[in-house]
Amino acid sequence: MIFSCGNGGSAAIANHLVCDCMKGVRSNSTLRPRVHSLSSTVETITAIGNDIGYQDVFSFQLESLARSGDVLVAISSSGSSPNIVNVLEMARSMSVSTIAMTGFDGGRASELADVSLHVASQNYGLVEDVHQSLMHILAQYLRHSHLEDGAILGQIKF
Repeated sequence: MIFSCGNGGSAAIANHLVCDCMKGVRSNSTLRPRVHSLSSTVETITAIGNDIGYQDVFSFQLESLARSGDVLVAISSSGSSPNIVNVLEMARSMSVSTIAMTGFDGGRASELADVSLHVASQNYGLVEDVHQSLMHILAQYLRHSHLEDGAILGQIKF
């Protein structure tokens, strides 16, 4: 299972990852990815935020849903958002592998993640654009490495 999360524009990238993995990766490949964005359900996020605290909106969900061997992709321009830091710490305690996409100085997220994809820029727009590109690259890499027919490499049938 792949989980993703982020705040603001990073939440949009986390949600887009679900689409690109579920539909794009699966197209003409042997993979049947299970992907869930922890940023996608406003009802759950606001209930946790209101009753427990916004810093736990992702970690609370991950604790309920993830299992050892799953993967978390945490996206944060600053790398310092408390809810991103908390979900990465929760993932580590559960033996969930982690990828952090960060910008600016990388923040705590880049230190906590198993794999840090850091964009050394102070510009939110640029950081988010590169994160979006990295998300597409990861999804396409997964798809291309599991194609049923290598002759269709580079093609996507939607």
